[in-house]
Amino acid sequence: MSDKKIVLVACGTAVATSTVVANSIEEEMSARGIEVETRQCKVTEVPSLVDGVDLVVSTTPLPSNLPKPAIVTLAFLTGIGRDQEIEKIADILTGKAAGAH
Repeated sequence: MSDKKIVLVACGTAVATSTVVANSIEEEMSARGIEVETRQCKVTEVPSLVDGVDLVVSTTPLPSNLPKPAIVTLAFLTGIGRDQEIEKIADILTGKAAGAH
């Protein structure tokens, strides 16, 4: 049984944008054999929800003092740099990279 990774996906309202990002992460990680669970939230909720997650992905700026790896990106919405962000997420979740803010 694989070790499921938890990705917290944040945006301004925790509705449409985070859903697009969460679905993309789930699909792309599944294709790489990485089992993930995504949780969506508002960016203002991140500090209170960060415990127990492996990675935070946000479409809007995050606090700089988070105790977990974090990626701020619009690549899932614009398509620009999407492949690089997917690889970065995969590397963090598999332990091949330390997350960057």
